[in-house]
Amino acid sequence: MTSLRHNGPDPDASGTDRALDAARAAILAVGWKRTTLTDVARRAGVSRMTLYRRWPDMQTLLADLMTREWSVVVEDPADMGLTEGASTLDRIVGGIGATVVALRENDLFRKIVEIDPELLLPYLLDRRGRTQDRILALVETALAEGQRSGDVRPGDPGLMARTLLLATHGFVLSAHTMSDPAGEDPASGMDVDPGLDVELRNLVQRYLAP
Repeated sequence: MTSLRHNGPDPDASGTDRALDAARAAILAVGWKRTTLTDVARRAGVSRMTLYRRWPDMQTLLADLMTREWSVVVEDPADMGLTEGASTLDRIVGGIGATVVALRENDLFRKIVEIDPELLLPYLLDRRGRTQDRILALVETALAEGQRSGDVRPGDPGLMARTLLLATHGFVLSAHTMSDPAGEDPASGMDVDPGLDVELRNLVQRYLAP
């Protein structure tokens, strides 16, 4: 077996991305519980000590991976639905709807929900994560802009942003459990009735409309 000790440089930006890419590939292949820092180091072509200097355990590595993964979805203008010419309210509604769908359909997110859902519990029950804070900041800024233009009803934009995040948690994590027609077997896997996403947009539209 090839030694994994001291065979790579300290990760710089590209090295960090390479390690996170390796962790992503490993989790998609075998799930988080069966992925170790040794596996990630082997896939990334670096030493275990190189990874240990940056991430002391898989939990901290996973936190950075999830932050990178979800941030790409949240901050991509195409995914956020931030089209020019639309009203601020329409942009918020479209952005929230598009982001919910993009997160729910993300390969890494689906793998975690299906195989290791307990990894998400701390961010639902105990504390907010970095990506949740980023989402709150983006939504709060958009709400304040909408209030100034008269497109969004008055109210505390920070409190309204937190309310929207709480409301959308279920559409990201649990929508597939509500996708079965009445009296029939539940939809398989993570498939979601598109009508639920239409209703989410209606919910957000009516909540924010002046």
